[in-house]
Amino acid sequence: MPQKIAAGNWKMNGTQASLSEIQAIAEAAQESPCSTILCPPAHLLHRAAKLAGPLAIGGQNCHHAPSGAFTGDISAAQLADCGASYVILGHSERREGYGESDSLVRAKAQAALQSGLTPIICLGESQEQRAAGQALEVVLAQLSGSLPDDAQVIIAYEPIWAIGTGLVPTVAEITEVHDALRAQLHAIFGAAGQEISILYGGSVKPSNAQEIFAITHVNGALVGGASLKAEDFLPIMRSLAES
Repeated sequence: MPQKIAAGNWKMNGTQASLSEIQAIAEAAQESPCSTILCPPAHLLHRAAKLAGPLAIGGQNCHHAPSGAFTGDISAAQLADCGASYVILGHSERREGYGESDSLVRAKAQAALQSGLTPIICLGESQEQRAAGQALEVVLAQLSGSLPDDAQVIIAYEPIWAIGTGLVPTVAEITEVHDALRAQLHAIFGAAGQEISILYGGSVKPSNAQEIFAITHVNGALVGGASLKAEDFLPIMRSLAES
């Protein structure tokens, strides 16, 4: 069975004062039967890893090269050196804001695996693409183009129009996409594709987590704003454990 995972993406939020929230989430993770991953900004990674215990720490991006003249970037090996074991790749904010292509995401995923990190590969359609009936076509093309050769990955379906907007797809819409992702992962990786966790992301909060986690092939969530505070993230963790 795929692993149940509650993952938090802090994006460009958090300072040293936020370490108390990480500590509280880490303490809750110790009691949870599910896996918990927190991806704070890079400047907190090393300190977060020291607090983490059973809480896994991840980066929010990495360069595809192991080192070099890439001012402002961070490599997969450097993330691992900070204590990270995961890295988010291909988030829509990177794809749209920085023009990251599927092939670049794939190269980053390969680099992550070579440094011992597990890639969390994000996929998702825009509101215009969904309205045009292209959601499955877009998401499955992103999956095929972004996957590395190895099945040691996590997939996160995040419809762009639902990220931070409060809008959430219907149960039927989430089901359709997750079923299609599972089928394609099986077609690509065989039996190993059945073990890959597929997370849902996009305005996940305590009030809707239980309904989302009840959906077939939803193995957890990639949570944005609701992961910044333990009081918001812990109920989501509990809903996942009970699903």
